[in-house]
Amino acid sequence: MVIDTLENLKLYVGMNPLFADVVKFIEENDLLTLEPGKHLIKGTDLFVNITTAKGKMPDEAVMETHKKMIDIQIPLDEEETYGYIPLEDMPDDIPYNEEKDITKYPDLPGSSYVTCRPGMMAIFFPQDGHAPCIANVPEIKKAIFKVKA
Repeated sequence: MVIDTLENLKLYVGMNPLFADVVKFIEENDLLTLEPGKHLIKGTDLFVNITTAKGKMPDEAVMETHKKMIDIQIPLDEEETYGYIPLEDMPDDIPYNEEKDITKYPDLPGSSYVTCRPGMMAIFFPQDGHAPCIANVPEIKKAIFKVKA
């Protein structure tokens, strides 16, 4: 997991070859004004979802992991908190949805929490269990880049 400012995303391009394309897309597009929905950047290997998510209390947020994709989550208008648990500390008997590339862990609270303000990002790798959308507001506008791991 990486928590940093969006301006520093360029420092992480060595972690995945597609991160440079994310940096370029952000430089060329205003995430706040993009239409809601999925925007393909490099086919299914790299795309961004612009969405408005319901703010949740920590006990309502659902822990999740992905095997094939890295999430770069960027709150656009409100701060967002994420629960976190390393994959190695999570149960291994929960079914994986291969079509959606997600395993959801209901009723599993985070072992730690981090908060990002607009202008920040959270990068979650396949080894990072994360519970997004924790916020004390009704809705959060956010960008979620999905990057092939």
